[in-house]
Amino acid sequence: MKFIVNSQAFCKQLQSISGVLINSNTVPIINCFHFHLEEGKLTVKATDLETTFITTIEVETGDISGRTDVAVPGKLLLETLKSMEDRPMTMTVDDTNLSVEISSGEGNYRLAGVDPETFPTLPTVTDTVAITLPASAWVTAINKTAFATSTDEMRPQMCGIFCELTPEGATFVSTDSHKMVRFRRKDIVCEESTSFILPKKPITLVKNALGANKDEVEVTMEYNSTNVVFRFNESSIYCRLVDGQYPNYSAAIPKENPNKLTIDRQSLLSTLRRVGLFANQSTHQVRLSVREGEVTISAEDIEFANGATEKVPCSYDGEPMDIGFNEKFLSEMVSNIDSEQVLITMSHPSRAGIIFPVEDDPEKVEDILMLVMPVMLAN
Repeated sequence: MKFIVNSQAFCKQLQSISGVLINSNTVPIINCFHFHLEEGKLTVKATDLETTFITTIEVETGDISGRTDVAVPGKLLLETLKSMEDRPMTMTVDDTNLSVEISSGEGNYRLAGVDPETFPTLPTVTDTVAITLPASAWVTAINKTAFATSTDEMRPQMCGIFCELTPEGATFVSTDSHKMVRFRRKDIVCEESTSFILPKKPITLVKNALGANKDEVEVTMEYNSTNVVFRFNESSIYCRLVDGQYPNYSAAIPKENPNKLTIDRQSLLSTLRRVGLFANQSTHQVRLSVREGEVTISAEDIEFANGATEKVPCSYDGEPMDIGFNEKFLSEMVSNIDSEQVLITMSHPSRAGIIFPVEDDPEKVEDILMLVMPVMLAN
């Protein structure tokens, strides 16, 4: 088994799927890339048992007689390729002992290959429904929601993105119980309504693998009741859907929020970040004192005698209100809105604030709602 490929192009393509790899002592084979060589084509596979990433790389084929499959230690191979100059390299696998030899310029490197016989097989994904869209649509949906997912592994349903597909459009929801995002697109439709929870890891891999060329690529998502496959370019990502029931997110959205604050998004964001530097570093609490014509944003850290106050012009329709938020949460949400102005609606200092972009395009195919829970203010 022998092939020739550009070292840096090869490294870049392996890096795109290396996010699947994990360090496992119990199943050491999943620390490896699985290589399968055919005429002019190398298929590379990586898995963590839950997610499998497969991509095809064009190579100059040398000897394809004998063994055509081998598993190669992923971390060592990647670190070797990263340090190489941008030039052709030759990889040769010894059929008898699976020794992998890399030669490039004056350098020769030898890795111990692994018998791929125990490499996990792909899940069988049958009776699927398929949706194909420009990659930019998927990337937008991921960017707008993935940041709000939970990291609490005791609540796996909240570690993923809830997806509702209907003939009218698609809704993507993420929450960690402190913040929530509901993102809708009218151009993602399916004939029959369905819902499932997408794991965060594989969809992040999709986004990262698409890179800067996402406007020129289409992504097909095939799904059934247990699995989903994303297909794009010469790559496929297989993963299991998250089991369990997603929380009733609609019940968390206040129906009556009569107090409406409209403010320049960039002014709000930069002020929050400045004032937040002076907040308690455990709670990150900032106070918004909202009055007609301006909002005063303040924070203090009593332990270190630090404090900051800044006023920002705004348009406000409602009763005077003092409400507290976690600055990190609020800034993260505001930074993921694209409009020049944002609308924050509130009802009471103890109830969630709702954040919307202020849009002037009624024909826009997407809309977004962000919810952030308040933190209790000291009197």
